[in-house]
Amino acid sequence: MIEAQGVTLRFGGRPLYQNVNIKFTAGNCYGLIGANGTGKSTFLRILSGELEPNKGEVIISPGERLGVLRQDHFAFDEYSVLDTVFMGYKRLYQVMKEKEELYNKADFTDADGVRLGDLEAEFAEMDGWNAESDAQIMLSGLGVEEEFQQMQMSQLDSTRKVKVLLAQALFGKPDILLLDEPTNHLDLKATEWLENFLLEFDNTVIVVSHDRYFLNKVCTHIVDIDFSKITMYVGNYDFWYQYTQMAARQMKEQNKKTEQKIKELQEFIQRFSANASKSKQATSRKKLLDNLQMENFTPSSRRYPFISFQPAREAGNDILTVSHLSKTIDGKKVLSDVSFTLTRDDKVALLSDSEASKTALVEILTGNMEPDEGTFKWGITITTDYFPKDNSKFFDGLSMNLIEWLRQYSADPYETTIRGWLGRMLFSGEEALKEVKVLSGGERVRCMLCKMMLSGANFLLFDEPTNHLDLESITSLDEGLTSFKGGMLLVSHDHQIMQNACNRIIELLPNGIIDRRDSFDEYLNSESVIEQRASLK
Repeated sequence: MIEAQGVTLRFGGRPLYQNVNIKFTAGNCYGLIGANGTGKSTFLRILSGELEPNKGEVIISPGERLGVLRQDHFAFDEYSVLDTVFMGYKRLYQVMKEKEELYNKADFTDADGVRLGDLEAEFAEMDGWNAESDAQIMLSGLGVEEEFQQMQMSQLDSTRKVKVLLAQALFGKPDILLLDEPTNHLDLKATEWLENFLLEFDNTVIVVSHDRYFLNKVCTHIVDIDFSKITMYVGNYDFWYQYTQMAARQMKEQNKKTEQKIKELQEFIQRFSANASKSKQATSRKKLLDNLQMENFTPSSRRYPFISFQPAREAGNDILTVSHLSKTIDGKKVLSDVSFTLTRDDKVALLSDSEASKTALVEILTGNMEPDEGTFKWGITITTDYFPKDNSKFFDGLSMNLIEWLRQYSADPYETTIRGWLGRMLFSGEEALKEVKVLSGGERVRCMLCKMMLSGANFLLFDEPTNHLDLESITSLDEGLTSFKGGMLLVSHDHQIMQNACNRIIELLPNGIIDRRDSFDEYLNSESVIEQRASLK
C-alpha cells in the first residue's frame, strides 16, 4: 500500500496539488491522467520519494519495495545490461556483488565464511538463483535479443535502453510499481508483453500513459488530476471518459432547469410584489428563490482540438500502384521487392518490426527518398499530404510567428481565417503570435495537423502522428482519421487508432509482405497471419 496524506505542492506560487489524500492498494492498476502541465509525472516523483511536497507526506507499508521506471537513458552506461536489470532489486544486487567480492578474496577468513553463509541464505530467500534467467526472459519478452543482453548499456541504441530500464523497474516483483509512459518506444509485441505482465501482476501499479488502449487493457482505476485536485474513479479509461462526459451533460441540463426556474420566480416576484392580494405569494416565491442554488458545475480544464480532414476533390478508383520496391540503407536492406495496389477508400495500417522499413516506404512514396529498385505511381485524381516522423525542417531556423507560419500553407491569407484555423488547434489569442522556434513537441504536431487540414488532400500519409500528443489531442486525431472520407497510409503505435480508422493491414517482413483487408484486431488474432508471418521471416 502507498498513500498520500495532505500532499500539497506549489510551483512559483501556483498550486499544482492542494491537500491530496489518496490511497493505492495491492491488486489494482491505477492509470494517472490529466491535461499537459497538471503534474502527472511530478506526482509519481513525489510518490517515489524523488521530490518532497511542500506539505503532507507519502506513506508506504513497512518492508514494501518500489519499482520505478527511470527516465535517464544514460545513467547506467557504465554497467552491463544484466547488472542494470538486477539493480531494480537493490538488496539482491548488493548481495550479489558482496558475494562476488568474497569469492574472489585472496585472504579468505573464517569470518568471511560465516558472512558468505549468511549472504547465500539471504540470496536464496530472494530467489537469487533464478535472477539471471528471470532477467533474460523479461528482456527477451520486451524485445532485447540475447546477443544484446551481454553488452554494456553504452553499446545499446535508445530504444533498447528504454526496454532495459523497463525490465529494471519490473524485475523481482516489486510491491509497488511506478511507471511513467512505459509504452513509449515499445513495438506492438513488447507492448502486448507488458500488458500481459501487468494483467498477471498482483501488487500495486500506478502508471502514466497516453495510450488509451493500454489504459483500457490494464487499469482497474483511473486517477484524474484536474483543478489541483486528484480524484479516483473505478474502471478503465473508457469508463472514466463516458462517465465524466455523461455527468457533465447531466449537470448542464440541471443547471438549465435551475436557470429557467430562477427566471420564472424572478418574473413572478417582479409582477406581483406590489400587488396586495399577491404579496404573500410573492414573498414565498422570494424565499424559494433565495434557497435555489445553481449546481457547482466546473467544466474540465481539458481542451480538445478540432481535427477534421476534408478532401477538396473526390478520389477516383486508381489510387496507388507499388511495383517491386527495394531499398538498402547503411548496408541493411529495409525494403525487399515490395508490391501492392491501393484502391478507393483504403485506409492502411503499415506494420513492421523495423522502424526504418516503415519510414523508408513512406519517404519513397512522398518523393523524399529514391528507391534502389522498383516503381510506384499515384492515380491522376490523387493529391497527397504527409506527416513525417521528424518535422524539424518545417520549424528549425525560422523567425516567424504561428500566423506567418500557417499562412504559407493557406489559400486564404487573411489573418482572421488563419486565426480561425489556429484556434481549432488550441492556439487562440496571443498564443497565435508565439514564435515557431519555441514550440514544444506537441505544439509542433498540432501545427503539422493544421497544415494537413488546410491541404484538402484526398490521400494522407502519417508516420507516427501521436508522438508528443496528449490524450485529448490523440482522441481528437482518432475521430478525425476515423471520419476522413479519403485514403490513408498510417504508421503508428496507437492500437486504438489503427483499430478505429484502418480497414486494411500491410505488414513489411524480411522476405515479403502480408496484405489483408482486416481490422487491426482481426489481423492480430488471425492464425493464418501468424503462420504466414513465420514463413516470411
